[in-house]
Order: sequence, then C-alpha cells, then structure tokens
Amino acid sequence: MTRDDAWNLLCEYVQSDSLRKHMLAVEAAMRHYAGLLGGDPDQWAIAGLLHDFDYERWPNPPDHTLEGAKILRERGVDEEIVGAILAHADWNLTEYPRDRPIRMALFAVDELCGFLTASALVRPTRLEGLTPTSVKKKMKTASFAANVKREDMTGGAELLGLPLDDHITHCITAMQGVAPALGLTPPA
Repeated sequence: MTRDDAWNLLCEYVQSDSLRKHMLAVEAAMRHYAGLLGGDPDQWAIAGLLHDFDYERWPNPPDHTLEGAKILRERGVDEEIVGAILAHADWNLTEYPRDRPIRMALFAVDELCGFLTASALVRPTRLEGLTPTSVKKKMKTASFAANVKREDMTGGAELLGLPLDDHITHCITAMQGVAPALGLTPPA
C-alpha cells in the first residue's frame, strides 16, 4: 500500500478533522521512530496513518482495530502493518503482543501525540518552544486532556527503553515537521 492509497482509505472512513490530524501526527512520529529504531520509514508511517481509520465506524473494543484489520487484509496490506495496528490496542495483546519495534513504537506514540496536540493548542506559539518540562507539568493536571491515558505515555517510553523526556522530545520534533498540516503553527 502506498502512502496515497493509505490517505485515500483514511479519507473514505474518517470524516473528523481532529481525528485525521491525530493520525497525521502519529504518522510523523512513526516515521521519526523508524529512523531511530532501524525500521522501514514508509511501512511504519502507514501503520501510524491508518492506526485509527476504523474508529468512527467501530469505536468500541474489540470492533475497533478488528474491523479495520479485516478491511486492510482485504486490500492486501502488509501483515506487519496490520499487526502493529492490532497491537496498539490492549484487547489484542494476547494475539498481537508488543514484541516488535513497530508495535512498540505505535503504542508509545499514539497517546503522546494526542496529548502533545492538546498541549500545543493552548499555547500561543503552538508546538514551537514546547518542552518536555511543560508537557510533564500538564500531565499532572488530571482535568487537562482527561481522556489521554498518562500511564500509556509513560509506559510507551519505558517500552522503548527511553527516558520520558527523550520520548516527548522525539514526538515533538516529529510533529513540528508537519505542524502546518496539524494546524499547530503559531497564528499569524
């Protein structure tokens, strides 16, 4: 599957602008981590781009990810991508453990990218100048981005064997590279 094919599939299934932007952020973070962890950047990016493409139609576990996996397999998508998408959801861990770098990375960046987006949106300079210190301070406020699982953000860093500050920095850097598409550049 090419990146264009993946984008077209995403657009077919996802209408929400914020969900599309989340998937673009995760795509960027996955491409970044592929470079750090020796993965195939295009393969990892597609896994990130498509990880939640079925969420609007099937938001409840286990349908979310399982229904998407059926569609991806019907379209001949590489099983490494399908497995990574399945592994990012806790309910699939028995069959799809986070035992490969692509699976670990997708789990690690998913919640963090959402939290970084929320953090950037409340700053006048958006992603520009966002630091791990300010992100960790916001993590301590339970009401801020309340639906984001803090334990997944810290657990993702641990899974990758990285200090949380480094993991946050990597994801910020990746997202800064696509900030205009995410709507996270400072207002003019």
